[in-house]
This record gives sequence, structure tokens and C-alpha cells, in this order.
Amino acid sequence: MPQKLDVHAGAIETLPPADFRWPGGQRLGIFFRVALEGWSDDQWPGFGPMGNPLKPGTPDLNALGWVEYGIRRGIHRILDVLERQQIQTSMLVCGVLAERYPETLRRIADAGHEIVAHSWGMDVIPAYLDEAAERANIRRTTEALEQACGVRPVGWISPRASPSVRTARLLAEEGYEWHGDTMNDDLPYLVRFGDREIAAFPGGMEMNDTPHAIRYGNAPRQMLELFDDWLDFVQRHEPGAVRLNPSIHGHVFGRLSGIGVFEELIRRARALDDTWIGRQGDGIRHLRQSLR
Repeated sequence: MPQKLDVHAGAIETLPPADFRWPGGQRLGIFFRVALEGWSDDQWPGFGPMGNPLKPGTPDLNALGWVEYGIRRGIHRILDVLERQQIQTSMLVCGVLAERYPETLRRIADAGHEIVAHSWGMDVIPAYLDEAAERANIRRTTEALEQACGVRPVGWISPRASPSVRTARLLAEEGYEWHGDTMNDDLPYLVRFGDREIAAFPGGMEMNDTPHAIRYGNAPRQMLELFDDWLDFVQRHEPGAVRLNPSIHGHVFGRLSGIGVFEELIRRARALDDTWIGRQGDGIRHLRQSLR
């Protein structure tokens, strides 16, 4: 008989109450996210801005350099925007970057942004690992980020948000408070594996710069139209709490062609009423308080 596949197989889920609201009683929760991605030694992205991948096995230094822009240049521009707009975000960071750029990671943490573990490298995808290798990857990534930042990460999002059938359980066992490896709901909820609990914080790809601009070739400014359309609908038709995760990458909208759109998104969000802008970990802690 075929086995039923489930992101949280064997777990008990607890959904937020029907009257759930974000901190301050706000109905709209907006979580700006920034991803800083790296690849293991002798590995490189399988895609790039040219759109025509090289022959299998050929080192693609064009794609590698394109991604390295994020940690070398883009993140500093993004941090300046966030400081100017006076908001703190959740930042997805690969563990390999902790070894290569510890000073940059320390700047991120010192600014109060949440460090979210993003596997050791984008080539280390939990869906491909056995249990021992996956647990080792979680520990290696966690320790490297903690050493570089001085703060132990409590949130995890896998590359491609592609977990294995055991990822959520292993993260709970390793002390993580939440993961973002699912797109199966609008709001976060709690998941219990025996005596261990972790929160699932569903995300979405509707406002993510990589598929938006790289895969589909949309202009950066079209992201503002997506935001306005989302806002118009939820204000008129959605009676309960909602969330949105506008997500950018240091190597995509961290460039001069996209950074202005990112800052404009923040400006529009800050001008709204009935809206809370925060870090995902803070949203999870608020959810737990509401369920007590």
C-alpha cells in the first residue's frame, strides 16, 4: 500500500485560534525576509542569470560570481535600507557563509535581525539526505552560525524549502523553535512529535524576487503591483489575520536594479494601519502565547 506523504507525518498539529491577531492586536502580519545563499566548496548554482546552463560537470563561475554578489555587496546595501527604514527582518543564511564572512554575519546579528539557518549550502538539500547525514548537517550549520553571530538560530528554512520526511522532527529534537519548510497554510501553527514541539511557519513564492525576476523575467517594479493587489483583496475580503512574506536575495534585489523596489515595499507596509511588521521568530513566540 502506498505510504501517505505529509510534511509532518506522525505529528499532532495545533492551529491558531479563530480570533488570532498579530502583536498589538494587528490583523495584517508582514515579514520581510532576506536570503544569503552560498554553495559548498567545489559546488556552484545550477542556474544563473544567463539562462543557458553549461554542460553537466562544468564549473559555472558566471553563476557562482552572480550569487557571491549577495554576500560581498548586496547585503550591505540591504542592511543600510533596513536601518534607514528602522525595521528588523528574518535573514536566511547558509552555514558556509559563517566560515567565509563572519564579520558580515556579526553585523547582521548586531543590527537585531533574526538569523535563520538555511542549511550548510544550497547544494545540501535535506530531501536528498539520510537521517544521519541530515542530523549532521543541522548540527554543523547551527554551530557555524552560532559561532559567527554569537546567537544560536532557532528558525530553519531548507534550500528550496524542500525538507525530507523527517526534517521537522529532527529540527524539534535539535531545539529549533520553528521551520518554514511548507506552503500548506496561511498562518503558522504548532506541531508536536511526542514530547518535542516545533512551529511551522508557512511561506509562499508569490512575492519572491528569484522566481519573480529571474525565472519569469518580470520587472522589479511589478513586485509593487503584487503587493497592492494582495493588500486590496485582504482589506476587502479577508476577515481574519493574514500574513505576507516579501522575500529578496542579496544577489537579486540586493543589486541597484531591485533595491529601490524593496525599500518602497517597506515604505508602503509601514504606512498601513492594522499592520505588524516583524521577524518570524517573534511571530512564533506570539503564537505560542496566544495558545496558552
